[in-house]
Amino acid sequence: MFARVYSAQPFLLKVKIISIETDLSKGLNSFNIVGLPDKAVEEARDRVSASIKNCGLESPKQTNQKTLISLAPADLKKEGPLFDVGIALSYLLARGDLGFKSDKKLFIGELSLDGMLRPVHGILPIAEEAKRKGFSELFVPYENAKEASLISGIKVFAVKNLADLIEHLKLETENKTPLLNPEPKTEIELENEDEDDIDFSDIKGQAHAKRGLEIAASGGHNIAMFGPPGTGKTLLAKAFRGILPPLSFEDALEVTSIHSVAGTLPPSQFIITKPPIRSPHHTSSHIAIIGGGAIPKPGEITLAHKGILFMDEFPEFDRRVIETLRQPLEDRKVSISRAKGSVSFPAHITLIATLNPCPCGNFGSKDKRCICTPQNIVKYQRKISGPIMDRIDMWLELQNIDYKLFGDTQQNGEKSAIIKERVGNAREKQKKRFKNRKVEMNLNSAIPPQKINELIPVSKEVREIIDQYAEKFSMSPRSYHKVIKLARTIADLEDSNTIEMPHALEALQYRPKEMS
Repeated sequence: MFARVYSAQPFLLKVKIISIETDLSKGLNSFNIVGLPDKAVEEARDRVSASIKNCGLESPKQTNQKTLISLAPADLKKEGPLFDVGIALSYLLARGDLGFKSDKKLFIGELSLDGMLRPVHGILPIAEEAKRKGFSELFVPYENAKEASLISGIKVFAVKNLADLIEHLKLETENKTPLLNPEPKTEIELENEDEDDIDFSDIKGQAHAKRGLEIAASGGHNIAMFGPPGTGKTLLAKAFRGILPPLSFEDALEVTSIHSVAGTLPPSQFIITKPPIRSPHHTSSHIAIIGGGAIPKPGEITLAHKGILFMDEFPEFDRRVIETLRQPLEDRKVSISRAKGSVSFPAHITLIATLNPCPCGNFGSKDKRCICTPQNIVKYQRKISGPIMDRIDMWLELQNIDYKLFGDTQQNGEKSAIIKERVGNAREKQKKRFKNRKVEMNLNSAIPPQKINELIPVSKEVREIIDQYAEKFSMSPRSYHKVIKLARTIADLEDSNTIEMPHALEALQYRPKEMS
């Protein structure tokens, strides 16, 4: 007796459809799973047997027969408990307890011993792949149904327990009214304010830094802020997300898929509508930041895709971690090679780095004395290499805040909502400019070097100023192009169709300087 049903497994950031084949034959009782199963898949034998028994049916361990489950393709390692429901149904189909047509149905879920379905990771990309492969029905745990129902064009059924699913399939086979109904398509509100976001108006002073962050948000530019401790660097970085527009629906699906596969999607949240922000600790390893492992998994930089990677106390990170940012910041993706093959993870991020000018933080301060030795200062500043500095578009120096501002209720500054509106308008201008052109995310920072002259025309006078600055400070071609892209973003904020002299001069002042 033979039967086949279908399930799926997230693999890296993609999904593989898994064929679950069951063969029953006479002989001494045995229950084996083949197809490179990991420990969680092997233990499905006990979970499935107990679930079927507790649904009132004869389980594989109660019969005098050999039960062989094959998970195909056989050369792909199977991980996790996603196949429990598929294994149970494949067995019941082979026994003749069920008689449904399985070719257009896909089953996902972990079984508890009493037959209840537990939620699993990676449901959103599984639903996308199921639709792409022509499946018409997707059965998922009840808690995963809203996430799966974000995808239109496929019927999603929310299942609470195995008994209900068995009864549904029986009624469907007998052409009776099914027990389960398809879930309605999940509707979302892309504008989702987060009460935890810090408002720019709550931060006293630092108008120069706020202006820089507004420009960075408008064009997706990487930014570094340096200055003495207590000047508001971390607070400003945390407020940055509050001025970013919500993700588009397509971007929200992409970001949610990444977090769903990685298992970082909060239980109560079925979609991410705001740009993600990741704040790894400075003791994090380079694998935690970039990703990797024997079977490569996404790191913090990929989890921050279409959002913010906030690296507080930047020089305190291991030098290897800092240097591994070179390729992702340039190519906006992470390429990882292992013995079993290579993989590329998306990493289109805005990097926000904060750092002190020296280990004690007072180097160059007018108010406090630096206690660091010259050797320690040089060693500290050299942790940020030239190539990394070159890849950061904007460098902002913050000074100590006047204490009088703390009690001044009249100097609150603009609210994040007002700045956010300007940022949104600037991004709309970029979107129109790059319409029908192959520029990722439609942001100025993403324009490849070979398209800069075509997409960003610069007048002769402005070009001469930038050329003089480049010659005087020995700017690299990368830095040169970043200045032009930055000037274009400033012009977009000013609603100017051309880059004027003030725009170029402001862009030039954000190039890196000595941290003193």
